[in-house]
This record gives sequence, C-alpha cells and structure tokens, in this order.
Amino acid sequence: MSVEFCDTNVLAYAYDATIVYKNTRALALVERIWASSEGAISIQVLQELYVTLTRKVGAPLPMPEARGIVDDLRAWRVFQPGADDVLRAIDVSSRWQVSFWDAMIIVAAQRMNATVLWSEDLNDGQDYGGVVVRDPFR
Repeated sequence: MSVEFCDTNVLAYAYDATIVYKNTRALALVERIWASSEGAISIQVLQELYVTLTRKVGAPLPMPEARGIVDDLRAWRVFQPGADDVLRAIDVSSRWQVSFWDAMIIVAAQRMNATVLWSEDLNDGQDYGGVVVRDPFR
C-alpha cells in the first residue's frame, strides 16, 4: 500500500480558510488522502498542528475544535520517533542541509515508507532517500 506523509503546513492550510487558494488545494489533497486511507503523519506534526491552529493561523480555532482535528488525525498512520530517530535526523540535517525539525519530518516519512512527502517547506521534487517532496501549492 502506498503511503503519503503530510507536513504540518499542508494540514494547517486544510483547516484555515483565511488563505482561500491554499485552503482549497490543501483541503482537496487531505480529503483525497482520507478517502484513500494512505495518510501518514508523526507526533511532531500533531503537536505542531495543534499549536498552529490555535495560535498561528489567520483565524485561530477554539482549543476544543483544534483538539478534535488532532483526535481525528490519529486515524492516520502516526509515527512515534525514538532516540535513534533523533540521531538519524541529525545526520539527515547535515547531509541535506535542512533544519533539524525538517529532518525529523523526513525521517518520519522514511520510517513510514512514504513515497511522497507533502510540504511547502522543502524543495518540490527533491528526493530524500526515497521520499519525494511535493508542494501542493505549485
């Protein structure tokens, strides 16, 4: 089965209607992934999404609503990193010159055997050890 990993920014735009173009694209992508049962995220994504939806989007969501979204996303494959993954992310960060936090996302996608990583934060089309980044807004 194919797996598609979503970065925090894509999910945040799916639930934030203040930027219509990105909301429309992200929402369509997330709905397709829900229907295909191919969605994957990490604990990091769940944490960042909650903070983003309650504090950083144009129209912050009430905490119970954001909590409900996080709760729903637990139905996707959720990667829970361990200490070895932190060390691997340090190596990935150095190898590809990305931030440590982006490296944690890459490692999570790799560990989930994802073929695609949906993100606007990394280079569209870049292959990170078998995981190809796709920017849904390009």
